[in-house]
Amino acid sequence: MRAAASPRDRTLIGVLAYAGLRPGEALTLRWRHVQERTIVVDAAKTGERRTVRLLAPLATDLAEWRMACGRPSDGALVFGSRDGEVWSKSAYQSWRRRSFGRACEAARLGQVTPYTLRHSFCSLLLAEGRSVIYVARQLGHGARLTLGTYGHVIDELDGSERVDAEAAIRAARRAHVPVSYLPAGGEASAAS
Repeated sequence: MRAAASPRDRTLIGVLAYAGLRPGEALTLRWRHVQERTIVVDAAKTGERRTVRLLAPLATDLAEWRMACGRPSDGALVFGSRDGEVWSKSAYQSWRRRSFGRACEAARLGQVTPYTLRHSFCSLLLAEGRSVIYVARQLGHGARLTLGTYGHVIDELDGSERVDAEAAIRAARRAHVPVSYLPAGGEASAAS
């Protein structure tokens, strides 16, 4: 059996999938940006700030990760390198190949990139019945781009029962967490 993913890797993947951050945004995220119900994103790509909804399962994951890190200061990076700095490009590429690649393999996802996990967050919001404008603001781009990129998801969900994003995450975690990605005790946490 493969070793369990580290708490850092699980939490980083969660931020990408359940907050829709771009990898560069996640890797420059500081603890002061993690609020009670939102994450404040300083978007280097656009130079603009946005506020992203912090789903309860991810809030729990982040709280547990912060405790595991020894309660770092608000100015510390959430996913800092060993020396507390932003990851180098080569460190990120290594993580992507090794840790992220193993997680994708364990989940049988095939060719997925960390960036494409943004689509999970978008799909969760659309399944809740959120507007294209709301989703676009969460992702940090325009409604036209959101509609063009996710129109097929909107069409697929048309007429479907709305699904609470937090409940969907919890249900998916209960049903599909590979054993090698469970916490050390072998069970999904109560917050899952």
